[in-house]
Amino acid sequence: MSPRAGLDRAAVTEHALAVVDAGGPEAWQALSLAAVAARAGVAVPSLYKHVDGLPGLRREVALRAVTELDDVVAAAAATTDDPDARLRAVAHAIRAWARRRPGRYQAVQGGWLSHEDAGEVRAASLRAVDRLAALVADLGVPPERRVDAVRAVRAGVHGFVVLELEGGFGMTEDVGTSFAYLVDGLVAGLRRAADGT
Repeated sequence: MSPRAGLDRAAVTEHALAVVDAGGPEAWQALSLAAVAARAGVAVPSLYKHVDGLPGLRREVALRAVTELDDVVAAAAATTDDPDARLRAVAHAIRAWARRRPGRYQAVQGGWLSHEDAGEVRAASLRAVDRLAALVADLGVPPERRVDAVRAVRAGVHGFVVLELEGGFGMTEDVGTSFAYLVDGLVAGLRRAADGT
């Protein structure tokens, strides 16, 4: 099949994902219609038949990335019945996916979306956050502290992942060991909060 054959919204999104995957952590910010058109072997105006310009293309890519990350979280959460081990597994799965798909990881952050554009992407993001909320609930975190707990886990994991992707850990000690230390601390802290200590 030639690059032009069978071009539709799904195919354009696949080309955009390939562009994002090829460019590392900065590829999401650098995503352009020109890069996608070049990969698809078409002129830029041809893309407008399938996506609503660059904002529409970004929505499609972000939706695919958020859905993929939600699948990763769901699969990791299903690996064990132990609540502590489940949260650890999810945190490690998120980091592994971000290292494997750094451009897609940046796409899931969603800060670029306007309220009008958010729709499906925001709904998919909320599903992923709801999974995380269920994990902290299983640790015994009371309802009135669950938003705080989810934010703490997201901030801890995200901060570490971004620093790692940007080359922020220059010392020779193993970065994976440091991440495990962070996650263990998060789990222990949430357990203490659940116990009221």
